[in-house]
Amino acid sequence: MWPILWAAARTYAPYITFPVAFVVGAVGYQLEWFIRGNPQPPVRISILEKKRRKTLQETAGRDLTQVISLKEN
Repeated sequence: MWPILWAAARTYAPYITFPVAFVVGAVGYQLEWFIRGNPQPPVRISILEKKRRKTLQETAGRDLTQVISLKEN
């Protein structure tokens, strides 16, 4: 009798394990979401804002009216 049960379990294992794994995964996902709550996304500065800040820091101490002449002497 045991060999017949083991053969049946071996034959139908994919049909049994996938739904069980799916349910366990779904329950775990919901439980983790419930425990952690709604996460706050970190505040990220855009690349354009970083470029603007860098440009502002570079030009902070310079006189922007003094530029190199484009005419050749």
